[in-house]
Amino acid sequence: MKETLDIEHHEIELTHLDKMYFPESGIAKRDVLDYYQRIAVYMLPHIRDRALTMHRYPNGIEGEDFYQQEIPDHFPDWITRVTLEKQGGTVTHAVCNNAATLVYLANHGFVVPHIWLSRIDRLEYPDRMVIDLDPPDGSENTAALRATALLLRDVLQDLGLRTWVATTGSSGYHIDVPIRRELKFDDVRDFARILVTRVAEEHPNDLTTEQRKNKRGQRIFLDTLRNSYAHTVIAPYSIRAKPGAPVATPLSWDELESEAVKPQRYTIKNMFLRLGQTGDPWADMDRHAGSASEARQRFSR
Repeated sequence: MKETLDIEHHEIELTHLDKMYFPESGIAKRDVLDYYQRIAVYMLPHIRDRALTMHRYPNGIEGEDFYQQEIPDHFPDWITRVTLEKQGGTVTHAVCNNAATLVYLANHGFVVPHIWLSRIDRLEYPDRMVIDLDPPDGSENTAALRATALLLRDVLQDLGLRTWVATTGSSGYHIDVPIRRELKFDDVRDFARILVTRVAEEHPNDLTTEQRKNKRGQRIFLDTLRNSYAHTVIAPYSIRAKPGAPVATPLSWDELESEAVKPQRYTIKNMFLRLGQTGDPWADMDRHAGSASEARQRFSR
């Protein structure tokens, strides 16, 4: 089945709308496209002017999947692009600056967008620092995850940095820190690594920075590797390729303190009810960018 959709004066031919993308939940491709069209007003401020890497599921989450950085040549020229150097050549990424692009990409099976932590006008200078809280395999102890997030919030606040939190839609939470574009990726990553290493050393039975899973035991992994050049994080309000179509959901800190807010609580089926009640908890994040350079100096003292 095909339909044509006009979004922002761009005609998009939608195909295979009845294909089951989440078979166990009865969620078809049509539902995924409808979600991205409706969520665009909330999602675009967080992904605009950022290079994308797309996790593609052309036949739904039970079919073949792969990551794709290079935007295909046949995609329309109204989609913003950025070409970056890589080892042995270049790669041209899509940049999602409007709802039409978001729906067009989703129509081609790009279900899960991942974004850079910098914007395309200053690619080497991130405006976000992210700490990923990753629980041990098989753990359902969200209380420990929430306590760790609150601990890191307080540590970063003492260093003069405001923080925001989100479910990943998978197994953990992300702490996002808006920062001024003063430091390059290597410096931001090193600061984040040193910070979480100190925190983990103070809580050795509960937290770790060990990358190898077989050495973490039942400790929560504090992951800062995403703060590297060309690395990406899951986009806020992105669908995850998990049963039930959970969504990576921005939260308020008050919400995180509730036992009900587990990493996969919000899905494409209840997201708009939530937004109608709360709005976007991250709406004013950019206005509170702090100085990672000053925070690093405070930390070293």
